[in-house]
Amino acid sequence: MPTTTAAQRRAAARAHYDAYLAQCPARQLLDRIGDKWVSLTVNALADGPQRYSDLRRRLAGVSEKMLTQTLRALERDGLLSRTVAATVPARVDYTLTPLGHDLLPLVRSIKDWAETHMPDVLAARADYDHRQQDSGT
Repeated sequence: MPTTTAAQRRAAARAHYDAYLAQCPARQLLDRIGDKWVSLTVNALADGPQRYSDLRRRLAGVSEKMLTQTLRALERDGLLSRTVAATVPARVDYTLTPLGHDLLPLVRSIKDWAETHMPDVLAARADYDHRQQDSGT
């Protein structure tokens, strides 16, 4: 039996991921990065390390619980790192990892697309709602 390198084993495992399958880990990751708070948090960290309180102010409407869950999930997935400075009070900074920086252009593009096309989407929604009212459904 031939010996395989770690890189070859990772490449073979990657070939088996199929997000269309219900149990595929890639689907779970897509679910995670498709979350609005994940996308906004990754975008907010684009300019460098930030403290929890800075993120909370930047992400208007996020609850403490949701931000904490989001940060923990991103850390678990290797997209951000959490650094605790031994100061009084303790200072905790969050920063994107190289993997998080890899994701950044994608979520930034989606955010930019949403902001740019919002007038078109609002017009389409109004048109749809009007048609639904006219048809009685």
